[in-house]
Amino acid sequence: MTNIYMDLAARIRKKEPVALAVILETNGSAPQGAGAAAIFSSRKLVAGTIGGGSLEACVFRKAAEALRKGEPLVVSFALKGVAIEGQEPICGGDVRVLVDPRPQRDGRILFSLADSLGRGIGGVLSTSICKKQNGKIVLTRDWIPAELRSSSDKEIAAALADGRPRLAGTRLFLEPLFPQARLVIAGAGHIGRAVSHLGRLLDFDVTVIDDRREFANKKNLPDADRIVCREIGPALSEMPIDGNTYVVIVTRGHQKDAEALRACINSGAGYIGMIGSRSKIALERREFIDRKWATAGAFDRVHAPIGLPIRSETVPEIAVSIAAELVLTRRRNADRERVAG
Repeated sequence: MTNIYMDLAARIRKKEPVALAVILETNGSAPQGAGAAAIFSSRKLVAGTIGGGSLEACVFRKAAEALRKGEPLVVSFALKGVAIEGQEPICGGDVRVLVDPRPQRDGRILFSLADSLGRGIGGVLSTSICKKQNGKIVLTRDWIPAELRSSSDKEIAAALADGRPRLAGTRLFLEPLFPQARLVIAGAGHIGRAVSHLGRLLDFDVTVIDDRREFANKKNLPDADRIVCREIGPALSEMPIDGNTYVVIVTRGHQKDAEALRACINSGAGYIGMIGSRSKIALERREFIDRKWATAGAFDRVHAPIGLPIRSETVPEIAVSIAAELVLTRRRNADRERVAG
């Protein structure tokens, strides 16, 4: 839910009146798990989701109520395969949701969180939920960057290790948050544009590089966080690339693909994928090894042909296959990091 808190911090800076809803815990079957979050205005859902459908509609009404009263709520929903408030039946289970109508009270904490994540530093957002004798709920938040946590904080260490939000006891909710993965797309043609759109939906920070101004513009790439109009190879070689960077090479031809690949093949990127037929990839591999641009091992790390093998043919299908491979690789990389940590 990294984007939710970056979004929330931005809305607080603009002084937008919004409520934050977060699932604290679930039992049985539920549409989303602990940590799923959404931002509501008094009129609608504006970002995120806690599962959609009837549950989200009910939480929206509670959020609107909380915004009117200005007081936090903790609301439980029993979803035992029956309808909520006359609506359609949904999955069985129990869900407990925190609704905070005044997250701006913790603006300093949320700004610090957004700054840390923007600098590539993860951590844990802790929320203390205290119910007073008069029934009112008092929230106290703190942001603990991973690098500053105490060795005695076992619950925080556990949250960082497995990446799962959890209640520590009955009052303390811990949310591990990590820097947003960066997706760098070399090529702003039809496939690059489609992958940019899907990358945004999948919570990547999206950069697209192309040397053609008619393609490298906001009208063609409405979902990109940033657009670079330069020669692809030099632009890519100057970008900071680390294990949280995912590079997709989908330029307009063999030469441009090779230039882009040369710029990043020996980097520490978490993912490099390049479009092309198997015969083209084989020729590319031979050239890179013969010219000593990369070792065989380095080239074999490249996902080429790019994408999961779903027999894709159309541009949207190719983009879906690439996006699916990005998600799979991101999950695997996260698992490896947690085991190593």
